[in-house]
Amino acid sequence: MFRRLALLAVAVLLSACANQVNHDFDASRDFAAYRSWSWKDPALQYRPDDPRIKSDLTEQRIRQSVADQLDQRGLRPAAAGKKGDLSVQTYLIVEQRQQQVTTHYGGGWGGPWNGYWGGPMYNETRNVSYNVAIIQIDLLDGKDGKLVWRGSDEQMLSSTRNPSDRANAIRETIGRILANYPPK
Repeated sequence: MFRRLALLAVAVLLSACANQVNHDFDASRDFAAYRSWSWKDPALQYRPDDPRIKSDLTEQRIRQSVADQLDQRGLRPAAAGKKGDLSVQTYLIVEQRQQQVTTHYGGGWGGPWNGYWGGPMYNETRNVSYNVAIIQIDLLDGKDGKLVWRGSDEQMLSSTRNPSDRANAIRETIGRILANYPPK
């Protein structure tokens, strides 16, 4: 029973790590002037460059979700063979993190006037390791190549997701990232 409560506490603590959306942009740029976009090569970079992380299916989901979100914001893909007003590059970064979790067991009852009684109190501290996936989207000016907007979000990885859950998680994450584009 105590272990289940401890695992629940860990899950609650780790869920606080999700949805840390970050945005940054160049305030001197006129974002209304950007009308088209194209992928910068490579469109998706992996960190670390690990074959266990790389997946054509994941890349396809990320590229489609970014294209859909940019379309919703009025940006159109550049004509074939032409460079867009914005160059888009994405990153999938997987980090291993640790968190210390302490569980308190036992304890005494009573008070300082009547004395304490009951079992001894002890603490159990454990290190919990977990993986976090970060999706980062960079928008670069198509003319000078400088970064004009960056957004990222992170989510704890789960090994129990099926393909449709993965696709939904990617779509929702990219939607949260690009929700603040264009900046106001």
